[in-house]
Amino acid sequence: MAVPTFVDRVSLHVSAGRGGNGVASVHREKFKPLGGPDGGNGGPGGSVILRVDPDVTTLLDYHHSPRRRAGHGGHGAGGHRNGAHGADLVLPVPDGTVVTGARGEVLADLVGPGTELVVAQGGRGGLGNAALASAKRKAPGFALLGEPGDELEIRLELKVVADVGLVGFPSAGKSSLIAAISRARPKVADYPFTTLVPNLGVVTAGDTTFTVADVPGLIEGASEGRGLGHEFLRHVERCAALVHVIDTATIEPGRNPVDDLDVIENELSRYGGLEDRPRLVALNKVDVPDGRDLADIVIDDLRGRGLRVFPVSAASGEGLRELTFAMAEIVAAARATKEVAEATRIVLRPASADGGDGFTVASTELGWEVRGTKPERWVRQTDFSNDEAVGFLADRLNRLGVEARLLELGAVEGDTVVIGDPDNAVVFDFKPGIDAGAENLARRGEDARFEEQRPAVGRRRAIQEAMADRAEGEERADVARRIDRGPTSYEIGSEDDPDRADDET
Repeated sequence: MAVPTFVDRVSLHVSAGRGGNGVASVHREKFKPLGGPDGGNGGPGGSVILRVDPDVTTLLDYHHSPRRRAGHGGHGAGGHRNGAHGADLVLPVPDGTVVTGARGEVLADLVGPGTELVVAQGGRGGLGNAALASAKRKAPGFALLGEPGDELEIRLELKVVADVGLVGFPSAGKSSLIAAISRARPKVADYPFTTLVPNLGVVTAGDTTFTVADVPGLIEGASEGRGLGHEFLRHVERCAALVHVIDTATIEPGRNPVDDLDVIENELSRYGGLEDRPRLVALNKVDVPDGRDLADIVIDDLRGRGLRVFPVSAASGEGLRELTFAMAEIVAAARATKEVAEATRIVLRPASADGGDGFTVASTELGWEVRGTKPERWVRQTDFSNDEAVGFLADRLNRLGVEARLLELGAVEGDTVVIGDPDNAVVFDFKPGIDAGAENLARRGEDARFEEQRPAVGRRRAIQEAMADRAEGEERADVARRIDRGPTSYEIGSEDDPDRADDET
Protein backbone atom coordinates (compact mmCIF):
# COMPACT_ATOMS: atom_id res chain seq x y z
CA MET A 1 0.00 0.00 0.00
CA ALA A 2 1.44 3.38 -1.01
CA VAL A 3 2.09 5.86 1.77
CA PRO A 4 0.78 9.33 0.91
CA THR A 5 3.18 12.25 1.14
CA PHE A 6 0.60 15.02 0.77
CA VAL A 7 -2.57 14.93 2.86
CA ASP A 8 -4.92 17.89 2.81
CA ARG A 9 -7.99 16.50 4.56
CA VAL A 10 -8.15 14.47 7.77
CA SER A 11 -10.57 13.62 10.56
CA LEU A 12 -9.18 14.10 14.05
CA HIS A 13 -10.50 12.97 17.43
CA VAL A 14 -9.30 15.35 20.16
CA SER A 15 -9.72 14.94 23.92
CA ALA A 16 -8.83 17.61 26.44
CA GLY A 17 -7.54 16.61 29.87
CA ARG A 18 -9.79 16.05 32.85
CA GLY A 19 -9.55 18.42 35.80
CA GLY A 20 -8.12 17.03 39.04
CA ASN A 21 -10.35 16.37 42.05
CA GLY A 22 -10.34 18.58 45.08
CA VAL A 23 -9.59 16.98 48.44
CA ALA A 24 -11.34 17.08 51.82
CA SER A 25 -8.70 17.44 54.54
CA VAL A 26 -8.48 18.84 58.08
CA HIS A 27 -5.31 20.47 59.36
CA ARG A 28 -3.75 18.64 62.29
CA GLU A 29 -0.70 19.40 64.38
CA LYS A 30 0.44 19.00 67.99
CA PHE A 31 -1.92 20.67 70.45
CA LYS A 32 -4.15 21.62 67.52
CA PRO A 33 -5.92 18.50 66.30
CA LEU A 34 -8.72 20.39 64.54
CA GLY A 35 -7.05 23.27 62.77
CA GLY A 36 -9.71 23.75 60.11
CA PRO A 37 -10.14 22.55 56.52
CA ASP A 38 -7.01 22.66 54.38
CA GLY A 39 -7.88 20.60 51.30
CA GLY A 40 -6.39 21.95 48.07
CA ASN A 41 -8.05 22.36 44.68
CA GLY A 42 -7.54 20.06 41.71
CA GLY A 43 -5.54 21.36 38.77
CA PRO A 44 -7.25 22.17 35.45
CA GLY A 45 -6.86 19.70 32.60
CA GLY A 46 -4.74 20.48 29.56
CA SER A 47 -6.33 21.90 26.41
CA VAL A 48 -5.87 20.82 22.79
CA ILE A 49 -4.60 23.77 20.75
CA LEU A 50 -4.17 24.04 16.98
CA ARG A 51 -1.37 26.45 16.04
CA VAL A 52 -0.35 27.59 12.55
CA ASP A 53 3.27 26.63 11.87
CA PRO A 54 4.87 27.98 8.66
CA ASP A 55 7.20 24.94 8.55
CA VAL A 56 4.28 22.50 8.27
CA THR A 57 2.85 22.02 4.79
CA THR A 58 0.75 18.87 5.09
CA LEU A 59 -1.62 17.09 7.49
CA LEU A 60 0.20 13.79 7.07
CA ASP A 61 0.97 13.36 10.81
CA TYR A 62 -2.71 13.39 11.67
CA HIS A 63 -3.49 10.92 8.90
CA HIS A 64 -1.30 8.39 10.70
CA SER A 65 -2.30 9.36 14.28
CA PRO A 66 -5.90 10.61 14.24
CA ARG A 67 -6.47 10.51 18.03
CA ARG A 68 -4.85 13.11 20.28
CA ARG A 69 -5.24 13.71 24.03
CA ALA A 70 -3.99 16.43 26.38
CA GLY A 71 -2.73 15.82 29.94
CA HIS A 72 -4.99 15.45 32.98
CA GLY A 73 -4.87 17.85 35.92
CA GLY A 74 -3.39 16.70 39.22
CA HIS A 75 -5.51 16.07 42.32
CA GLY A 76 -5.37 18.45 45.27
CA ALA A 77 -3.75 17.54 48.58
CA GLY A 78 -3.86 18.55 52.23
CA GLY A 79 -1.98 21.59 53.46
CA HIS A 80 -3.67 23.85 50.88
CA ARG A 81 -1.69 22.20 48.06
CA ASN A 82 -3.34 22.54 44.66
CA GLY A 83 -2.97 19.96 41.92
CA ALA A 84 -0.70 20.51 38.94
CA HIS A 85 -2.06 21.89 35.68
CA GLY A 86 -2.47 19.34 32.92
CA ALA A 87 -0.08 19.79 30.00
CA ASP A 88 -1.59 21.48 26.95
CA LEU A 89 -1.29 19.62 23.65
CA VAL A 90 -0.22 21.95 20.83
CA LEU A 91 -0.83 20.55 17.34
CA PRO A 92 0.98 22.37 14.49
CA VAL A 93 -1.07 22.79 11.32
CA PRO A 94 -0.28 24.41 7.94
CA ASP A 95 -1.21 27.98 7.17
CA GLY A 96 -4.66 28.00 5.58
CA THR A 97 -6.21 25.13 7.56
CA VAL A 98 -9.99 25.21 7.91
CA VAL A 99 -11.42 23.48 11.00
CA THR A 100 -14.97 22.11 10.79
CA GLY A 101 -17.12 20.30 13.32
CA ALA A 102 -18.85 16.95 13.13
CA ARG A 103 -21.93 18.50 11.49
CA GLY A 104 -19.88 20.37 8.91
CA GLU A 105 -20.04 23.78 10.59
CA VAL A 106 -16.91 25.90 10.18
CA LEU A 107 -15.25 26.43 13.55
CA ALA A 108 -12.26 28.49 12.43
CA ASP A 109 -10.16 29.45 9.43
CA LEU A 110 -6.54 29.47 10.58
CA VAL A 111 -4.52 31.93 8.53
CA GLY A 112 -1.29 33.61 9.63
CA PRO A 113 1.74 32.18 11.45
CA GLY A 114 1.13 31.77 15.16
CA THR A 115 -2.67 31.84 14.96
CA GLU A 116 -4.11 29.48 17.57
CA LEU A 117 -7.41 27.72 18.13
CA VAL A 118 -8.25 26.16 21.48
CA VAL A 119 -10.37 23.47 19.93
CA ALA A 120 -10.91 21.42 23.13
CA GLN A 121 -10.89 23.17 26.51
CA GLY A 122 -9.47 21.32 29.50
CA GLY A 123 -11.81 20.48 32.37
CA ARG A 124 -11.92 22.65 35.47
CA GLY A 125 -10.31 21.37 38.63
CA GLY A 126 -12.58 20.57 41.57
CA LEU A 127 -12.54 22.80 44.65
CA GLY A 128 -11.12 21.45 47.89
CA ASN A 129 -12.95 21.78 51.19
CA ALA A 130 -10.80 24.80 52.14
CA ALA A 131 -12.27 26.74 49.22
CA LEU A 132 -15.79 25.56 50.08
CA ALA A 133 -15.62 26.74 53.70
CA SER A 134 -17.77 29.73 54.64
CA ALA A 135 -19.26 31.37 57.70
CA LYS A 136 -22.14 28.88 57.62
CA ARG A 137 -20.08 25.90 56.46
CA LYS A 138 -16.95 26.01 58.56
CA ALA A 139 -15.79 22.44 58.09
CA PRO A 140 -16.99 20.89 54.82
CA GLY A 141 -16.51 17.16 54.84
CA PHE A 142 -16.47 16.93 51.04
CA ALA A 143 -14.77 18.34 47.96
CA LEU A 144 -15.80 18.80 44.33
CA LEU A 145 -14.73 16.50 41.53
CA GLY A 146 -12.82 17.71 38.49
CA GLU A 147 -14.78 18.19 35.29
CA PRO A 148 -14.07 16.15 32.16
CA GLY A 149 -12.43 17.98 29.28
CA ASP A 150 -14.04 18.57 25.91
CA GLU A 151 -13.99 15.62 23.53
CA LEU A 152 -15.01 16.00 19.92
CA GLU A 153 -14.46 14.98 16.33
CA ILE A 154 -13.13 17.67 14.02
CA ARG A 155 -12.15 17.78 10.37
CA LEU A 156 -9.08 19.60 9.10
CA GLU A 157 -9.01 20.78 5.49
CA LEU A 158 -6.00 22.48 3.98
CA LYS A 159 -6.47 25.35 1.56
CA VAL A 160 -3.01 26.18 0.26
CA VAL A 161 -2.10 29.82 0.82
CA ALA A 162 -0.63 30.64 -2.60
CA ASP A 163 -0.55 33.98 -4.39
CA VAL A 164 -1.19 32.65 -7.91
CA GLY A 165 -3.07 29.53 -8.98
CA LEU A 166 -2.52 27.70 -12.27
CA VAL A 167 -5.64 26.05 -13.71
CA GLY A 168 -6.21 24.18 -16.92
CA PHE A 169 -6.91 20.86 -18.62
CA PRO A 170 -4.77 17.78 -17.91
CA SER A 171 -1.42 17.81 -19.76
CA ALA A 172 -1.72 21.55 -20.47
CA GLY A 173 1.79 22.02 -19.07
CA LYS A 174 1.05 23.43 -15.61
CA SER A 175 3.69 21.30 -13.89
CA SER A 176 6.25 22.11 -16.59
CA LEU A 177 5.45 25.80 -16.23
CA ILE A 178 5.86 25.84 -12.44
CA ALA A 179 9.14 23.93 -12.82
CA ALA A 180 10.39 26.47 -15.36
CA ILE A 181 9.64 29.59 -13.29
CA SER A 182 10.63 28.22 -9.86
CA ARG A 183 12.78 25.60 -8.22
CA ALA A 184 9.85 23.25 -7.72
CA ARG A 185 10.37 19.86 -9.34
CA PRO A 186 6.94 18.27 -9.76
CA LYS A 187 6.44 15.09 -11.70
CA VAL A 188 6.19 15.75 -15.46
CA ALA A 189 4.99 13.16 -17.98
CA ASP A 190 3.15 12.97 -21.30
CA TYR A 191 -0.08 11.43 -20.01
CA PRO A 192 -3.17 12.98 -18.37
CA PHE A 193 -3.46 13.38 -14.60
CA THR A 194 0.27 13.19 -13.97
CA THR A 195 -0.19 15.65 -11.10
CA LEU A 196 -2.09 14.01 -8.25
CA VAL A 197 -1.52 16.67 -5.58
CA PRO A 198 -1.10 20.47 -5.72
CA ASN A 199 2.46 21.65 -6.29
CA LEU A 200 3.90 24.84 -4.84
CA GLY A 201 6.74 26.93 -6.26
CA VAL A 202 8.36 30.18 -5.11
CA VAL A 203 8.88 32.75 -7.87
CA THR A 204 10.87 36.00 -7.78
CA ALA A 205 10.11 38.75 -10.30
CA GLY A 206 11.92 42.01 -9.64
CA ASP A 207 11.41 42.96 -6.00
CA THR A 208 8.38 40.72 -5.54
CA THR A 209 8.57 37.15 -4.33
CA PHE A 210 5.39 35.10 -4.44
CA THR A 211 4.14 31.52 -4.46
CA VAL A 212 2.47 29.70 -7.32
CA ALA A 213 0.30 26.58 -6.99
CA ASP A 214 -0.96 24.31 -9.73
CA VAL A 215 -4.20 22.37 -9.43
CA PRO A 216 -4.44 18.82 -10.80
CA GLY A 217 -6.02 18.90 -14.26
CA LEU A 218 -9.61 20.09 -14.52
CA ILE A 219 -12.05 18.56 -16.97
CA GLU A 220 -15.63 19.31 -17.81
CA GLY A 221 -17.79 18.37 -14.83
CA ALA A 222 -14.97 18.79 -12.28
CA SER A 223 -17.19 20.89 -10.03
CA GLU A 224 -19.57 17.91 -9.84
CA GLY A 225 -16.86 15.43 -8.95
CA ARG A 226 -15.42 14.29 -12.26
CA GLY A 227 -11.68 13.82 -12.54
CA LEU A 228 -9.23 14.88 -9.84
CA GLY A 229 -9.43 18.65 -9.96
CA HIS A 230 -12.62 18.93 -7.91
CA GLU A 231 -10.71 17.54 -4.90
CA PHE A 232 -8.25 20.43 -5.06
CA LEU A 233 -10.24 23.40 -6.34
CA ARG A 234 -10.33 24.74 -2.78
CA HIS A 235 -6.58 25.29 -3.00
CA VAL A 236 -7.08 28.24 -5.37
CA GLU A 237 -9.67 29.97 -3.16
CA ARG A 238 -6.99 32.06 -1.43
CA CYS A 239 -5.05 32.98 -4.58
CA ALA A 240 -4.79 36.64 -5.56
CA ALA A 241 -4.84 35.73 -9.28
CA LEU A 242 -5.61 32.79 -11.55
CA VAL A 243 -3.59 31.87 -14.63
CA HIS A 244 -5.27 29.81 -17.33
CA VAL A 245 -2.65 27.50 -18.81
CA ILE A 246 -3.97 26.52 -22.24
CA ASP A 247 -2.43 23.83 -24.44
CA THR A 248 -2.04 25.15 -27.99
CA ALA A 249 -0.52 21.92 -29.29
CA THR A 250 -3.13 19.40 -28.16
CA ILE A 251 -3.87 16.54 -30.52
CA GLU A 252 -7.28 15.74 -29.03
CA PRO A 253 -10.08 16.24 -31.59
CA GLY A 254 -12.53 19.06 -30.96
CA ARG A 255 -10.18 20.97 -28.62
CA ASN A 256 -9.18 24.60 -29.17
CA PRO A 257 -7.90 27.30 -26.77
CA VAL A 258 -11.12 29.36 -26.68
CA ASP A 259 -13.33 26.36 -25.88
CA ASP A 260 -10.84 25.13 -23.26
CA LEU A 261 -10.97 28.53 -21.58
CA ASP A 262 -14.77 28.56 -21.59
CA VAL A 263 -14.96 25.06 -20.09
CA ILE A 264 -12.57 25.88 -17.24
CA GLU A 265 -14.30 29.20 -16.55
CA ASN A 266 -17.63 27.39 -16.38
CA GLU A 267 -16.25 24.94 -13.81
CA LEU A 268 -14.77 27.78 -11.74
CA SER A 269 -18.08 29.61 -11.86
CA ARG A 270 -20.02 26.53 -10.75
CA TYR A 271 -17.56 25.97 -7.91
CA GLY A 272 -18.15 29.59 -6.83
CA GLY A 273 -16.23 32.25 -4.94
CA LEU A 274 -13.61 32.97 -7.61
CA GLU A 275 -15.38 35.56 -9.73
CA ASP A 276 -13.39 38.52 -8.36
CA ARG A 277 -9.93 37.03 -9.02
CA PRO A 278 -7.90 38.69 -11.82
CA ARG A 279 -7.20 36.36 -14.74
CA LEU A 280 -4.16 35.88 -16.91
CA VAL A 281 -3.95 33.55 -19.90
CA ALA A 282 -0.79 31.60 -20.77
CA LEU A 283 -0.92 30.05 -24.25
CA ASN A 284 1.59 27.27 -23.60
CA LYS A 285 3.70 25.17 -25.99
CA VAL A 286 4.27 27.87 -28.63
CA ASP A 287 7.66 26.21 -29.26
CA VAL A 288 5.68 23.66 -31.31
CA PRO A 289 4.99 25.02 -34.84
CA ASP A 290 1.30 24.14 -34.81
CA GLY A 291 1.04 25.58 -31.30
CA ARG A 292 2.42 28.97 -32.35
CA ASP A 293 0.10 29.14 -35.33
CA LEU A 294 -2.94 28.39 -33.20
CA ALA A 295 -1.85 30.93 -30.57
CA ASP A 296 -1.56 33.63 -33.24
CA ILE A 297 -5.10 32.84 -34.40
CA VAL A 298 -6.84 33.09 -31.00
CA ILE A 299 -4.74 35.74 -29.23
CA ASP A 300 -6.73 38.70 -30.56
CA ASP A 301 -10.02 37.01 -29.70
CA LEU A 302 -8.92 36.43 -26.10
CA ARG A 303 -7.57 39.94 -25.70
CA GLY A 304 -10.87 41.22 -27.02
CA ARG A 305 -12.46 39.74 -23.89
CA GLY A 306 -10.28 42.01 -21.77
CA LEU A 307 -7.81 39.29 -20.81
CA ARG A 308 -4.04 39.69 -20.65
CA VAL A 309 -2.62 36.94 -22.86
CA PHE A 310 0.98 35.69 -22.93
CA PRO A 311 2.31 33.20 -25.49
CA VAL A 312 4.80 31.10 -23.51
CA SER A 313 6.86 27.94 -23.72
CA ALA A 314 7.82 26.07 -20.59
CA ALA A 315 10.32 24.11 -22.65
CA SER A 316 12.23 27.03 -24.23
CA GLY A 317 11.46 29.73 -21.66
CA GLU A 318 9.87 32.06 -24.20
CA GLY A 319 7.47 34.60 -22.66
CA LEU A 320 8.02 33.40 -19.07
CA ARG A 321 9.65 36.66 -17.91
CA GLU A 322 6.69 38.73 -19.10
CA LEU A 323 4.27 36.27 -17.50
CA THR A 324 6.02 36.24 -14.11
CA PHE A 325 6.23 40.05 -14.00
CA ALA A 326 2.50 40.26 -14.79
CA MET A 327 1.86 37.85 -11.91
CA ALA A 328 4.08 39.93 -9.61
CA GLU A 329 2.20 43.12 -10.54
CA ILE A 330 -1.14 41.61 -9.50
CA VAL A 331 0.29 40.10 -6.31
CA ALA A 332 1.92 43.38 -5.26
CA ALA A 333 -1.33 45.27 -5.81
CA ALA A 334 -3.27 42.69 -3.79
CA ARG A 335 -0.78 42.85 -0.93
CA ALA A 336 -0.90 46.65 -0.84
CA THR A 337 -4.65 46.63 -0.23
CA LYS A 338 -4.70 43.66 2.15
CA GLU A 339 -4.67 44.26 5.87
CA VAL A 340 -1.87 42.58 7.78
CA ALA A 341 -3.36 39.70 9.75
CA GLU A 342 -2.03 39.46 13.27
CA ALA A 343 -1.74 36.18 15.08
CA THR A 344 -4.92 35.55 17.02
CA ARG A 345 -6.00 33.09 19.68
CA ILE A 346 -9.47 31.66 19.25
CA VAL A 347 -11.24 29.79 22.04
CA LEU A 348 -14.30 27.71 21.26
CA ARG A 349 -17.10 28.04 23.78
CA PRO A 350 -19.84 25.46 23.14
CA ALA A 351 -23.32 26.96 23.35
CA SER A 352 -25.23 25.92 26.47
CA ALA A 353 -28.49 24.06 26.24
CA ASP A 354 -30.48 27.11 27.42
CA GLY A 355 -28.41 29.73 25.59
CA GLY A 356 -27.05 31.31 28.78
CA ASP A 357 -26.21 30.74 32.42
CA GLY A 358 -29.81 29.90 33.36
CA PHE A 359 -31.64 26.62 32.91
CA THR A 360 -34.64 25.10 31.19
CA VAL A 361 -37.10 22.50 32.43
CA ALA A 362 -39.16 20.40 30.03
CA SER A 363 -41.41 17.37 30.38
CA THR A 364 -40.14 14.41 28.34
CA GLU A 365 -40.73 10.68 28.13
CA LEU A 366 -37.87 10.13 30.58
CA GLY A 367 -39.27 12.61 33.11
CA TRP A 368 -38.56 16.24 33.90
CA GLU A 369 -35.45 17.18 31.92
CA VAL A 370 -33.31 19.99 33.35
CA ARG A 371 -30.73 21.51 31.01
CA GLY A 372 -28.37 24.41 31.60
CA THR A 373 -24.74 25.30 31.99
CA LYS A 374 -24.73 25.55 35.77
CA PRO A 375 -26.89 22.53 36.70
CA GLU A 376 -24.97 20.24 34.35
CA ARG A 377 -21.60 21.48 35.60
CA TRP A 378 -22.62 21.12 39.24
CA VAL A 379 -23.76 17.55 38.63
CA ARG A 380 -20.40 16.66 37.06
CA GLN A 381 -18.62 18.09 40.10
CA THR A 382 -20.60 16.12 42.69
CA ASP A 383 -19.35 13.01 44.48
CA PHE A 384 -22.60 11.06 44.90
CA SER A 385 -21.03 8.68 47.41
CA ASN A 386 -20.88 11.56 49.92
CA ASP A 387 -24.22 12.58 51.43
CA GLU A 388 -22.94 16.01 52.36
CA ALA A 389 -21.83 16.63 48.78
CA VAL A 390 -25.25 15.58 47.51
CA GLY A 391 -26.84 17.94 50.00
CA PHE A 392 -24.59 20.74 48.78
CA LEU A 393 -25.77 20.04 45.22
CA ALA A 394 -29.40 20.13 46.39
CA ASP A 395 -28.83 23.50 48.02
CA ARG A 396 -27.22 24.93 44.88
CA LEU A 397 -30.04 23.73 42.65
CA ASN A 398 -32.57 25.08 45.11
CA ARG A 399 -30.94 28.51 45.19
CA LEU A 400 -30.86 28.55 41.39
CA GLY A 401 -34.63 28.01 41.38
CA VAL A 402 -34.80 24.53 39.88
CA GLU A 403 -37.08 23.16 42.60
CA ALA A 404 -39.43 26.14 42.39
CA ARG A 405 -39.61 25.80 38.62
CA LEU A 406 -40.44 22.09 38.86
CA LEU A 407 -43.22 22.77 41.34
CA GLU A 408 -44.53 25.55 39.12
CA LEU A 409 -44.76 23.14 36.17
CA GLY A 410 -46.63 20.55 38.21
CA ALA A 411 -43.92 18.16 39.37
CA VAL A 412 -44.87 16.07 42.42
CA GLU A 413 -42.82 14.03 44.86
CA GLY A 414 -41.50 10.86 43.31
CA ASP A 415 -41.32 12.23 39.74
CA THR A 416 -38.17 11.48 37.77
CA VAL A 417 -35.82 14.45 37.25
CA VAL A 418 -33.10 14.13 34.62
CA ILE A 419 -30.24 16.64 34.67
CA GLY A 420 -27.98 16.84 31.62
CA ASP A 421 -27.76 15.20 28.23
CA PRO A 422 -30.03 12.11 28.17
CA ASP A 423 -27.10 10.00 26.93
CA ASN A 424 -25.04 10.86 30.02
CA ALA A 425 -27.50 12.25 32.54
CA VAL A 426 -28.01 12.00 36.31
CA VAL A 427 -31.47 10.85 37.40
CA PHE A 428 -33.12 11.88 40.69
CA ASP A 429 -36.42 11.22 42.41
CA PHE A 430 -38.01 14.61 43.08
CA LYS A 431 -38.40 15.34 46.79
CA PRO A 432 -39.41 18.97 47.29
CA GLY A 433 -38.20 20.63 50.45
CA ILE A 434 -35.87 17.78 51.42
CA ASP A 435 -32.20 18.60 51.80
CA ALA A 436 -30.26 15.47 50.93
CA GLY A 437 -27.76 14.53 53.62
CA ALA A 438 -29.17 17.04 56.11
CA GLU A 439 -30.31 14.30 58.46
CA ASN A 440 -26.69 13.65 59.37
CA LEU A 441 -25.85 17.20 60.39
CA ALA A 442 -27.70 19.84 62.37
CA ARG A 443 -26.43 22.42 59.88
CA ARG A 444 -25.01 21.07 56.65
CA GLY A 445 -21.30 21.56 56.33
CA GLU A 446 -20.56 22.29 59.99
CA ASP A 447 -18.58 20.12 62.37
CA ALA A 448 -19.80 20.38 65.96
CA ARG A 449 -16.29 19.65 67.20
CA PHE A 450 -15.23 23.11 66.05
CA GLU A 451 -17.97 24.66 68.18
CA GLU A 452 -17.43 22.56 71.32
CA GLN A 453 -14.94 23.65 73.98
CA ARG A 454 -12.41 20.99 74.89
CA PRO A 455 -12.52 19.86 78.57
CA ALA A 456 -8.94 20.90 79.26
CA VAL A 457 -9.65 24.42 78.10
CA GLY A 458 -12.75 24.67 80.28
CA ARG A 459 -10.90 23.35 83.35
CA ARG A 460 -8.07 25.87 82.99
CA ARG A 461 -10.54 28.72 82.65
CA ALA A 462 -12.50 27.55 85.73
CA ILE A 463 -9.31 27.33 87.82
CA GLN A 464 -8.24 30.79 86.74
CA GLU A 465 -11.62 32.25 87.71
CA ALA A 466 -11.59 30.43 91.10
CA MET A 467 -8.11 31.72 91.96
CA ALA A 468 -9.56 35.19 92.54
CA ASP A 469 -11.77 33.85 95.40
CA ARG A 470 -9.42 31.26 96.90
CA ALA A 471 -9.14 31.00 100.69
CA GLU A 472 -6.08 32.08 102.61
CA GLY A 473 -3.34 29.50 102.30
CA GLU A 474 -4.85 27.81 99.23
CA GLU A 475 -2.51 27.12 96.36
CA ARG A 476 -3.43 26.62 92.71
CA ALA A 477 -3.32 22.86 93.17
CA ASP A 478 -5.81 23.12 96.06
CA VAL A 479 -8.17 25.14 93.88
CA ALA A 480 -7.85 22.58 91.09
CA ARG A 481 -8.68 19.69 93.43
CA ARG A 482 -11.66 21.56 94.81
CA ILE A 483 -13.01 22.18 91.32
CA ASP A 484 -12.45 18.56 90.29
CA ARG A 485 -14.46 17.36 93.34
CA GLY A 486 -17.35 19.51 92.31
CA PRO A 487 -19.25 22.19 94.22
CA THR A 488 -19.49 21.33 97.99
CA SER A 489 -20.22 23.41 101.08
CA TYR A 490 -17.78 23.04 104.00
CA GLU A 491 -15.40 25.03 106.18
CA ILE A 492 -11.69 24.38 106.07
CA GLY A 493 -10.69 22.34 109.10
CA SER A 494 -14.27 21.20 109.82
CA GLU A 495 -15.43 17.61 109.87
CA ASP A 496 -16.65 18.03 106.23
CA ASP A 497 -13.18 19.07 105.07
CA PRO A 498 -11.88 16.09 103.02
CA ASP A 499 -8.28 17.24 103.65
CA ARG A 500 -8.69 17.28 107.46
CA ALA A 501 -7.66 13.65 107.92
CA ASP A 502 -4.48 14.28 105.95
CA ASP A 503 -3.64 17.28 108.10
CA GLU A 504 -4.13 15.37 111.40
CA THR A 505 -1.82 12.61 110.31
